Amino acid sequence: MATFIEKLGNLDRRVIFVLMALAVIIPLALRMNLPIPIDKGPSKNLFDAIDALPEGSRVLISFDYDPSTMPELQPMAVALSQHLMTRDIRIVSLALWPMGVSLGNEALSAVGDSLGKEEYVDWVNLGYKIGGGVLIVRMGSDIQSVFPTDYGGNPVDEMPVMQGVNKLGDLDMIISLSAGDPGIETWIMMAGDRYNIAVGGGCTAVSAPQLYPYLSTGQLIGLLGGLKGAGDYETMVRIGVENPPPGIAIAGMAAQSVAHLVIMLFIIIGNIAYLSEKKRKGGAK
Repeated sequence: MATFIEKLGNLDRRVIFVLMALAVIIPLALRMNLPIPIDKGPSKNLFDAIDALPEGSRVLISFDYDPSTMPELQPMAVALSQHLMTRDIRIVSLALWPMGVSLGNEALSAVGDSLGKEEYVDWVNLGYKIGGGVLIVRMGSDIQSVFPTDYGGNPVDEMPVMQGVNKLGDLDMIISLSAGDPGIETWIMMAGDRYNIAVGGGCTAVSAPQLYPYLSTGQLIGLLGGLKGAGDYETMVRIGVENPPPGIAIAGMAAQSVAHLVIMLFIIIGNIAYLSEKKRKGGAK
């Protein structure tokens, strides 16, 4: 028995690498669905705030991230789009980051097509403009002066989805999916506080703690933090839905959980092997 434990303690690291890879690949390939308990918190607060909006409301989503943070933020974009579109809430989107335009369009197009929603009627992607906070302030007085056309060059004033949306104050909520600056904090300071608009957000797990103070002050109505926040939201969106689409974040959380279990197992084996070796050498002395 001792010899077996010592062999495990001296396991070739390449075997460990392969097992870790399988721990991630298999749950993702099988779309493993582990239960995610939903408790009161920032994720639930954002869901409830959107759920309280009446049909026909207008929500702005700002895709303020790039491909480097796509694994955490793109599932949020998909889940939020599903929730808004199923409730017949119009989506006006834009990006404060250049690459956010294509990522946002990918999420909106996929969800819109699956739900039978029409671009320019139910949703629109205005595109990207440089400027950050200054851009937001200009939108506070006239959105179409900043975005006369959408990302594809189509006139905004002719779109049904933009009817009645002339300035930020005409929107019912702003949601920023943010990987940094400009992002959630910029929207809070330049739009939420200035024009008294409810602001929600989603961010990477490492950025979430610095945004918690805005939750306690009420400047942020809800927050999705990292893959866990995305998994929470996907779970809530799927409640009561027959044959829901496969969740990106839920599968990612399953892979992450299995990988953590494998890591814990190797830590336990390593410690047992160390103690066994120490005891053996002590007995030999």
